Amino acid sequence: MGMPLAEQEDPGTIPSPFSDAEKLSQLRLIRSENVGPVTFHRLLERFGDAQKALDSLPGLANRGGRSKPLRLCTRIEAEDEIAELNAMGAHMLFKGQPDYPPLLAHIDDAPPILFVRGHPALLKKRAVALVGSRNASVNGRRFARDMAAKLGEAGYLVVSGMARGIDTAAHVGALATGTVAVMGGGVDICYPRENKALYDDLIAQGAVCTEVRTGVTPQARHFPRRNRIISGMARAIVVLEAGAKSGSLITARMALEQGREVFAVPGAPQDPRVKGSNALIRDGAQLTESAEDVIRVLAEMSGNALGERRSRRFDGPPAPAVDDKVVDQTRAHVLQALDFGPTDIDDIIRETGCPAPAVHVVLLELEIAGRLARLAGNAVSLISP
Repeated sequence: MGMPLAEQEDPGTIPSPFSDAEKLSQLRLIRSENVGPVTFHRLLERFGDAQKALDSLPGLANRGGRSKPLRLCTRIEAEDEIAELNAMGAHMLFKGQPDYPPLLAHIDDAPPILFVRGHPALLKKRAVALVGSRNASVNGRRFARDMAAKLGEAGYLVVSGMARGIDTAAHVGALATGTVAVMGGGVDICYPRENKALYDDLIAQGAVCTEVRTGVTPQARHFPRRNRIISGMARAIVVLEAGAKSGSLITARMALEQGREVFAVPGAPQDPRVKGSNALIRDGAQLTESAEDVIRVLAEMSGNALGERRSRRFDGPPAPAVDDKVVDQTRAHVLQALDFGPTDIDDIIRETGCPAPAVHVVLLELEIAGRLARLAGNAVSLISP
């Protein structure tokens, strides 16, 4: 069976190969202050290339009300990071390049760059994510290994987070067929340390990847961001032995927001390690008792909803300029509409009656200035007056 439509290369969405100068500028842009993935993509859409976007940042920050200078990633800092990656044999995958994970490219906050050690070509395969409890039972780990092995034999890449427990078992089960660990820290940092042998095996036979710069030790705030990459790479996610407050439930929620299929393996009601998994089933997740259940459903889905979306191109002309006078007139209306709680961007446009392009420019200015945060679900909130 061929790849589902969404996971085949689409010549209409793949730009020409990036120049070294553009790659360097993109790395500098994503490493600059107050530039996250969504803002990065907005800047490229607006200015057409990364260098023009970099040049625009100080002016955007000033118009957004920032008083102190914005910290931009220097050329030397970016070159040093690239040299570190080259020294360890790591690869950079830029969104828009053929080797970038095809389904991940469709999410709004897709990482502009993925850093990979191992075999980057694996990231193009059809993928299923397996996640679950760190404190997994013996049976749970065995189930994860067996399911991962069978998914691999069916041609799927197994994606997980290399945490102890279910994640580790999933990677071990799929080593022979292809598995990728999405890391919470730098691609050169093995976490947890007890998985050093698995980390080495993944580099030799699979891959490890991250959006985090080299040398950064994983921190708690990194893991929700990491989880949206795990779910974003996969066509479906399988949750095994997730407790009521498990991080796996965050991954499942992100998967639903991204339009992925969510499966959960049921467990005994008296076991606290499966309360989250059982709750997912009550809330509509597909109950699964075997890899065959997952394979069957994905075969039925082949070529459907995920195939309808296409990656954005950034190699075309920039968005039409918005008249500065219109932006100036819009700024006060947008500030009045904003709150320190979540506000939907479409609601701002509707309530203010301002042109959508001008509203987006004002939001971009505020975010670069450090006064605005982007939230899930096309929402924003003020973080400073």
